[in-house]
Amino acid sequence: MIEVKPVTTETEMEGRFLDAFEINRSHILNGRGQSLAKVRDRAIRDFSELGFPGPKDEAWKYTPITRVLNNDYQLAVEPELPAADSLDVESHRIDGLDADVVVLVNGIFVPELSSLSPGRLKVVPLLDAADDPVLLRHFAQRSEPAGDAFVHLNTAFARHGLYVHATSGSAEKLHIINLTTSSGAFLNPRHLFVVEDEGNLAVIETHAGVAGATHFTNSVIESFVGERAKFDYSRIQRDPGMSGVSNCFVYQRESSNSSCTTVTLSGGTLRNNINVLPDAPFCESHLLGLFLASDSMHVDSHTLVDHAKPDCFSNELYKGILSDRAIGVFNGKVLVRPDAQRTNAYQSNKSIVLDDSASMNAKPELEIYADDVKCSHGATTGRLDSEALFYLRSRGLSEQRARTVLLLAFARDVLENVGNQPLRDTLDEMVASQLS
Repeated sequence: MIEVKPVTTETEMEGRFLDAFEINRSHILNGRGQSLAKVRDRAIRDFSELGFPGPKDEAWKYTPITRVLNNDYQLAVEPELPAADSLDVESHRIDGLDADVVVLVNGIFVPELSSLSPGRLKVVPLLDAADDPVLLRHFAQRSEPAGDAFVHLNTAFARHGLYVHATSGSAEKLHIINLTTSSGAFLNPRHLFVVEDEGNLAVIETHAGVAGATHFTNSVIESFVGERAKFDYSRIQRDPGMSGVSNCFVYQRESSNSSCTTVTLSGGTLRNNINVLPDAPFCESHLLGLFLASDSMHVDSHTLVDHAKPDCFSNELYKGILSDRAIGVFNGKVLVRPDAQRTNAYQSNKSIVLDDSASMNAKPELEIYADDVKCSHGATTGRLDSEALFYLRSRGLSEQRARTVLLLAFARDVLENVGNQPLRDTLDEMVASQLS
């Protein structure tokens, strides 16, 4: 392994990344996977032209991400790995889940902590598949046109992460456990999921960290869902030291089904972007989100469902519970293009604010260019129902217990839509424990 000197954030914000790319370009970034070299070069040029979003960028008006980037993070091109036996992996497993398990430490695949069974599911570290023709056909094909500086930055520096390929006719489950131990690191993990026609892939990704390990994670996930295929992606964010930006892209072919669920239980400043493109008729897309924000957490959820073809259905439900000085943001957009006749699209965002110092900013959007559609959206933010609280207290419950019962019922409206029973039970326990 070639030692890479970390580049700190003491210079101009974009300049430090451009300098780091040139320093590490020949022997680290393009040293393996020559096929990705041109993709990296194009991405760093695009990043240089765009720059990080500022306060005048409408999409970032509620999340001043540059304040977070001003922290003294170190760009970890080759993150360090602690001894495998020093890591707690067992506490992050899901009871009763029948799935292959991959453990990533600081974004790096650790085989001795993972358990992969032989089968039709191909799971390899990203760089080991850099010359795979299927990877090259899909890598950076859906994400780069989004024109997001964080996506371009990730593409330029992406070395670690996973390439997962589910073949036709397969029905596979995968649990990815991300452990972050590097304090002060700026990480760029990248995953690519390819589900061939009539394939079925369910992925659960858990983000966790060790005590005191504060870091910034700039992640990108690209997913290709073939005809009549099914892709179910669930993400659990429970790393109190993590701030960052995640971009998830889902591309669907005819008669496919996708589901994206994000549950945020702890963290710093988090921006979660989900972009779904049903690019053929008869697609079905589901987006679920739940966040519990306390202390000074900042959770920003941005979603886009781009209906490009006719006869598709999408359903979106996001909920948040905020307390202390927490800030929540929801910006969900449904775009129905002229050819997308007979589209059914539904979107709902509901939040409960428990303290005067907490705040929620909601901006649901519908942009419709077709005339034969059924679309609706709505957003509500309020307090706990005082009458329901009084009713429960009149039945002998303490105020704290009554509040917990109401909040848990509010959260379960999202959780009951999670199809995987062991995951649903685990999430229910996590949420109940945190609310109580």
